Amino acid sequence: MASVTDLASATAGWAPEPTTTTGTTTAWTVAAVSGLFGLDPVAAEADPLPPMWHWFGFLAHPRQDELGDDGHPAAGHFLPRIPDRRRMIAGGRLRMASPMRVGESLTRHSSLIRADVKHGRSGEMLLVTVRDEYARDDGDVLVTEESDIVYRSQTPGQARGIGYPEAASSDEPSAEAVVLVPDATLLFRFSALTYNTHRIHYDEPYVTGVEGYPGLVVHGPLLALVLLEIPRRHRPDRSVTAFDYRLSRPAFAGSRLVADHDGEPSGDELAVTAGVPGAPSISGTIRLG
Repeated sequence: MASVTDLASATAGWAPEPTTTTGTTTAWTVAAVSGLFGLDPVAAEADPLPPMWHWFGFLAHPRQDELGDDGHPAAGHFLPRIPDRRRMIAGGRLRMASPMRVGESLTRHSSLIRADVKHGRSGEMLLVTVRDEYARDDGDVLVTEESDIVYRSQTPGQARGIGYPEAASSDEPSAEAVVLVPDATLLFRFSALTYNTHRIHYDEPYVTGVEGYPGLVVHGPLLALVLLEIPRRHRPDRSVTAFDYRLSRPAFAGSRLVADHDGEPSGDELAVTAGVPGAPSISGTIRLG
């Protein structure tokens, strides 16, 4: 495995310039994502877009010959130059000044905020933070989002240096809990809707034999979206103004995942977790307006 010096050397001078792109989350896409959760379309043309569903409207589309062995692009604007690169979403922060609208064309301004070498439970890693600002033509910024992504250099076939507990909890979920049992089909559909070719989500021989996981990995963004289903389904009169979340352990296909809140909101904040009961994979705070 690469050392701190190796990672620092590999990314020395790496400072990609900001980028600007445009995108639209269509009514067809909203209907497709709704179906993923077993729901009829939750929003129509010009309706407010559920928080973070803009992820489905701003998609990169690399050519097939630009993909690396892991399914991700071998090179990209915000992809660090790391040998045997492994990638995982670590968390993020969302700020909503005003909701996006279904079918609304927006401009996204993206910039690198930081790229720091860290030491974690599984060894050295590079933590990359990218900030996205989504604005209308008049420059009015509706949504600001920061995404934390962890990159590691890992020898193919090496097992991950992290435990994968299937803990159980005797606590009963609340009446507002959202339960998800993601199978290979659901993960494939989510990958398709996000144009995500990362093989850890659909290629079991690869994810177990090369990246060292025990099974197909549930997408971090999918876990974040499940948390946001709690207020969308059960507090429709409130709007999400902010969402901070952190992913702490992987979740795997076939597990019964429960997204729930920790009692009633403290003021305008809702503490939420999702994952195997007793061993959550994601935790966060949702601020309601």
